[in-house]
Amino acid sequence: MIEIINVYKNFEDEEILRGLNLKIEKGQTFVLIGGSGKGKSILLKHIIGLLKPDKGKIFIDQQDIGSLRGKKLKKLKERFGVLFQGGALFDSLTVFENVAFPLEEKTKLNSLQIRDKVLKELSNVGLEGDENKYPAQISGGMRKRVALARCLVMNPEIMLFDEPTTGLDPMTVKSMHKLIQTFQKKRNLTALIVSHEIPAIFEIVDRVAMLHNGKIITVETPEEIVRSNNPIVREFMCGEFK
Repeated sequence: MIEIINVYKNFEDEEILRGLNLKIEKGQTFVLIGGSGKGKSILLKHIIGLLKPDKGKIFIDQQDIGSLRGKKLKKLKERFGVLFQGGALFDSLTVFENVAFPLEEKTKLNSLQIRDKVLKELSNVGLEGDENKYPAQISGGMRKRVALARCLVMNPEIMLFDEPTTGLDPMTVKSMHKLIQTFQKKRNLTALIVSHEIPAIFEIVDRVAMLHNGKIITVETPEEIVRSNNPIVREFMCGEFK
């Protein structure tokens, strides 16, 4: 479970997070919506310990991530997988080498074990036979799937997705959403997705949380958010649908 309690964060005298509260139960999929540049990605960085709140606490299974140091913090971070907006692939490495990278850096598996895990994960994301290509030789959608495979090969319990479908065409967006949904259910992942793909993203999530003025102003099911009478939610949703 992820629990965020009364979190504040300032940058250069600008208050980004203003007493933010959010609870995500184990195995749930949340999407975080809200205006651009309003703190959604900053919140993700707090959850994985890249940033520390000025005030407030963030608990991962009742562990206060802000109080952890050294090996304890490293061990907690290993439970996370993060799919960044751009994929963050290494251009000089092949598809295989990109997915193998965390296994080589963080595990004691031998080369045969690594090869088996990487090829299996690439097959799972529909990239069987593409392992020797470089990122520049594959499409944007394929690069996102490579990045997803690199996360999943480490068997995370919690996945954070920061705009995972930015720059993709509608059909590829739908395919990527389906892939995320499949892995979430198969591996019982706890997932938090930052996305502007509204309403398409609603098809694969359990709850929608809206960030506005540094706070979560509502947490509802996709069906409830679409019918919401909250004027801020309605204005945002109508803007997205234009």
